[in-house]
Amino acid sequence: MSLSKPLSTQRIIPHLWYDKEARQAADFYASVFPHSRVEHVTTLSGTPSGDVDIVAFEVWGQKFQAISAGPLFKFNPSISFIVNFDPLFFGQAEAAKAEARKKLDEVWGKLAAGGKTLMPLDKYPFSEWYGWIEDKYGVTWQLMLTDPAGEPRPPIVPSLMFTGANCGRAKEAIEFWTSAFRDSRQGMTVPYGPGQAPNREGTVMFADFTLEKQWFAAMDSALEHGFAFNEAISLVVQCDSQEEIDQYWGRLSAVPDAEQCGWIKDRFGVSWQIVPRIMDDMLRKGTPEQLDCLTQAFLPMKKFDVAALQLAYEGALAS
Repeated sequence: MSLSKPLSTQRIIPHLWYDKEARQAADFYASVFPHSRVEHVTTLSGTPSGDVDIVAFEVWGQKFQAISAGPLFKFNPSISFIVNFDPLFFGQAEAAKAEARKKLDEVWGKLAAGGKTLMPLDKYPFSEWYGWIEDKYGVTWQLMLTDPAGEPRPPIVPSLMFTGANCGRAKEAIEFWTSAFRDSRQGMTVPYGPGQAPNREGTVMFADFTLEKQWFAAMDSALEHGFAFNEAISLVVQCDSQEEIDQYWGRLSAVPDAEQCGWIKDRFGVSWQIVPRIMDDMLRKGTPEQLDCLTQAFLPMKKFDVAALQLAYEGALAS
């Protein structure tokens, strides 16, 4: 597959939950990956976790958000990030492949400091040079030297692994999500074949798909992993209106007890945050008084009420 340009607009944003390390981790990733930077840091006071940092950053053009809000959730490989090192991004001809592999090895070395190898760098049937690594914060990355032939893919692709009771549901999830989101479609699908036990023939070894024109990947794994989707990594859906918030909330929310402060869980246990896009501007531009009023307004909410959030924010300015 060849490399597409980094995202200029992005509606679905991976969100990482840290104990206290969100700023530190964002700075680290900005130093590890090409074309990466920390965009903004906002501190909210008066939350159940005390003062919390909310960090917006980019990794190779892919937008991320992070929060330092206490040791409530632990990262695991159920959601990881594929990093495509495509020779087309690094130049032309054979020299570009060498440069792409060099950059992959460089990134691997930085992630390995204090981290843990899940699959060693090596040649695999699907890539000439690939490895899966957990960094020092517990976030996992799949580094892959990609084939420049084929349909373009972005440098960073969130990847969801269906394990335990969820194993065998990747196809169902892809069909559900692509029906729930606009500008969505299925990409490639590679099923498990005979003789690949414990994985069941016909389940998903690898598949990718788009939601809101953004690429994601999914796979089933019948191995004993001992982990499943949790709130440590969620997916933020930025909405332009209350109507959009209502629509995505209604389509995705499947666990009423998980509904809190814009957070929901779908039928597969994946956590989503359904938020108004204007909230990002409020967090970036608000005065301490506005941020305090905004925080106290959203904390009791389940589904976000855009008008009420705006009223709280603008009321703080008027006072």
